[in-house]
Amino acid sequence: MRYQWDKLNTQQVGAYAEYYVKMEFTMYGFQVYTTEVDDRGIDFVCRHGTGPFLTIQVKSVRGLNYVFLPKHKFELNPTLFLSLVIFTQGQAPDLFLIPSEHWRTPDAVFVSRDYENRKSAPEWGVNLAVKNLPELEQFRFEEQVLPLMPEIQ
Repeated sequence: MRYQWDKLNTQQVGAYAEYYVKMEFTMYGFQVYTTEVDDRGIDFVCRHGTGPFLTIQVKSVRGLNYVFLPKHKFELNPTLFLSLVIFTQGQAPDLFLIPSEHWRTPDAVFVSRDYENRKSAPEWGVNLAVKNLPELEQFRFEEQVLPLMPEIQ
C-alpha cells in the first residue's frame, strides 16, 4: 500500500522529492532556506554550522530515465549540488547527492550535451539505467552529506 508513486501526479512527485530532500538535510543538522521562486535552477540553500552555503537543485524521476539540467541554470561550481530522487514503485525513494563539478569530466553516465545548431538548450544529464547504477552508488546521500559537515571533520 505504501510507496505507490503511480498514484501521484508529476507535480506531487516533485513536491514530495523536494520536501524529502529538505528533511534529510535537516535530519543531519543543516539549516535549510527555501527560495521563494525557482527561476534560477535552485530549489533551496542549506548550511551546516559555520560551513559554506550550499545550493541544491532537486530532480525526481519515476523509474530509470534520463534526467537533465539546463546548463544556463546549473552552472558548475563547488557549492552547487544535484539532489536526485529515484522513485521505484513499492519502495522508499533512493536519494543521491551529486556535486555539480562531477560534470567537469563527463562520461557515459554523467553527460554533457551542447546541441549545437539545434532548438534544445545545452544541458547536463544523468543516464539512469540498470547498467549505470554502480557508478551512481558513490553519490548516495548518506555518503556525500558527511563531508559537507565541517564540524565532523
